[in-house]
Amino acid sequence: MRYRIIATGLAWTVTGCAVGPDFHAPKAPELARYTAQPLPASVDANGAGDRGAQVFVTGRDVAGAWWGLFRSPRLTALVATALARNPSLAAARETLRQAQETTLAAEGGFFPQIGGTVSRERQKVSLGQVGYSSPIPGAAAGELFSVYTAQLSVSYTFDVWGQTRRMVESGAAQAEMQRFQLEAAANMLAANTVTASINAAALEAEIEAEQKLVGAEQSLLDTVKRQFQLGGATGTDVATQETQLANTEALVVPLQTQLVQARDQLAAYLGQAPSEADIPPMTLDELTLPGEVPVSLPSALVAQRPDIRAAQAQLHALTAQVGIAVSNRLPQFTLTGAIGTAPSQAGQLFTPGNGFWALTNQLAGPLFEGGTLLHQQRAAQAAMRAQAATYRSVVVGAFQNVADVLTALSQDARALAANDHAARAAARSLSLSQLQYGAGGVAYPIVLQAQTQYQQAVIGLIRARAARYTDTVALFAALGGGWWNRADVGAAPDGVFGSLLQ
Repeated sequence: MRYRIIATGLAWTVTGCAVGPDFHAPKAPELARYTAQPLPASVDANGAGDRGAQVFVTGRDVAGAWWGLFRSPRLTALVATALARNPSLAAARETLRQAQETTLAAEGGFFPQIGGTVSRERQKVSLGQVGYSSPIPGAAAGELFSVYTAQLSVSYTFDVWGQTRRMVESGAAQAEMQRFQLEAAANMLAANTVTASINAAALEAEIEAEQKLVGAEQSLLDTVKRQFQLGGATGTDVATQETQLANTEALVVPLQTQLVQARDQLAAYLGQAPSEADIPPMTLDELTLPGEVPVSLPSALVAQRPDIRAAQAQLHALTAQVGIAVSNRLPQFTLTGAIGTAPSQAGQLFTPGNGFWALTNQLAGPLFEGGTLLHQQRAAQAAMRAQAATYRSVVVGAFQNVADVLTALSQDARALAANDHAARAAARSLSLSQLQYGAGGVAYPIVLQAQTQYQQAVIGLIRARAARYTDTVALFAALGGGWWNRADVGAAPDGVFGSLLQ
């Protein structure tokens, strides 16, 4: 605390203004909604399953551990493991730490630089040095002697133009950018882990459904063969059903491959190799669809999205870099002092008559650099303007992302209801056609058509259920992931002047 008080006093008493533009956070867009058309207050799958309606709650805060809203202990455990063990996230944490330490190192420029030296020099006096020019008065030619020197030096460059402050400001902004890049990485890791788990559960359901279809089609094949023996079916009917059965069995193989790949990807999110990961299988039925989903106000999104905050921090850093470039073209004021002693014997280091001191005032500045410093300043200004445009692009992309997810989520319930209706109708159609075929009431092509429709409807229903879950995950991620309600990321830089530069 004592050092902070001293440094704060130095900053305000011996420095002047900070040249260059001061950073001001861009104003948040004044929008009433995300989508072109107003969204419904709620969406309902009309009893198709997945626990009914979802309500859009405008202005509701996003939970920090939003994945817990799916009420699956295994899913929550997977996300916790990913956040703790993922190596890419660990690398981002260390990058943040590096940026923080770099900022603290830059704050050293607010203090005087103090150094000390102790040396021993062995010399021999030449004939030309005897007399007035002799290093040791009275020394004879050819005489050997030693000189001991102990010196304390102090140097301080006055931050007249605010160069040091701008350097610290830029470093702090870079650290803030790294922090929000870490937040963005954690947000996406959690979302990817949940999405991969849902996709794996959906693939498990598809494989189970296809295997049930294989069993049903095998039974139908037996029926067709009996009909063929009785003269009620043709050989073509038997061959067609055998082909249908083989095609359904073939569909299981790529699904199993996709399931293995999804679980391998999930293992990578957990920071483990596929061979060492122990990931329990998960079903869609053990997940609960959040009934109330938050929809942040558009004016709040710019403060919640980590990518927007990172782009803003980068703009802040580049704004400070303009001030550094301007100060490089101005003279610098440095005060240097030294005090010490230089006797011929070590025991006389602190005896009178051997001391010396020096005090130097220096004014140094560029006179001619061939336009280098001017163009460096213009380059810094161009970089600042480019980042301002990039920031606007990130904001627009974020609003588009939220709008797309909200639109998809509002349509998911309708898609689920339609697929559920189609699956129920296809199941009835297949059951009736099989009964009628067994009784000789319909031809085999009717049964084959019913089989195909039922297979497509079942897979479509599973994918519609999964889409409703994954789009809910995407909404939580698009709204920023609730990082401000968690404390699992490194704090912002805590330096001497951190509070002064906010």
